[in-house]
Amino acid sequence: MAALPVFRWRLAPDGYATRRQLRAQGLRPGGQGVAAQLERPRRRWGPLVAYLYRIDAAKPVRPMTPGRWVALAAANAARRTCPQCRRDAGYVIPASLGMCVTCAYPDPADPPRSV
Repeated sequence: MAALPVFRWRLAPDGYATRRQLRAQGLRPGGQGVAAQLERPRRRWGPLVAYLYRIDAAKPVRPMTPGRWVALAAANAARRTCPQCRRDAGYVIPASLGMCVTCAYPDPADPPRSV
């Protein structure tokens, strides 16, 4: 197994890109392995590493199908639904609370809500 080429931060040659850079171009790695890596030195810990992929071997991003759009909408709706009161909170329920803010911190002056 050959070692990966290592480049210094911001000094990678043309033809290589990170996953985010590929995505910005409408591409994905497409099953290819890591072709190289970038290293950014740090003083106290080991270097920051970013993996690079070859742009010429990248494939276009798969388009969203109607079924994927439906599944994504259902997943987002589930993240917004409070498990306590079963209402759409209008925002993603914080994992730290596990319920909407209204259920987590009820106002003592408000009458209790029926479930």
